[in-house]
Amino acid sequence: MANAAKAKAQIVRILVGAGKAAPTPPVGPALGARGVKSMDFCKEFNARTAHIDPGVPIPTLITIQPDRTFTFITKTPPTTYFLKKAAGVEKGAAKPGHEVVGTVSLKHVYEIAKIKATDEHLKHLRLEAIASTIVGTAKAIGIQVVP
Repeated sequence: MANAAKAKAQIVRILVGAGKAAPTPPVGPALGARGVKSMDFCKEFNARTAHIDPGVPIPTLITIQPDRTFTFITKTPPTTYFLKKAAGVEKGAAKPGHEVVGTVSLKHVYEIAKIKATDEHLKHLRLEAIASTIVGTAKAIGIQVVP
């Protein structure tokens, strides 16, 4: 009885490119260390993300049960990914707040907010609230939001 109480599910968070999961780092070591066959995860993940452009970063939450079975939830790509894509920049500013690397319109911000609103942890928020966090993220990476 004491063993059953101790064994509980482990949660692993990784960022994997859509359709690009392979048993190499970060996937292999993260799952292998917990006794899960990384190939099984890779096949299922790649099948589930086949409809997304290859290489788009997908945050994934993997729940590993004590019997080494697993389930996983995929979320929408990070806000910074969308902002950089909309602004057409490769990476954020070296000194955010002092330099601007690109601009996005409020329309872009709301489009990103609509996508992010499908995430489980953001479902209860109003679109305006999500949009304001996106504006904050844009400032943090040196992208200016223009009307």
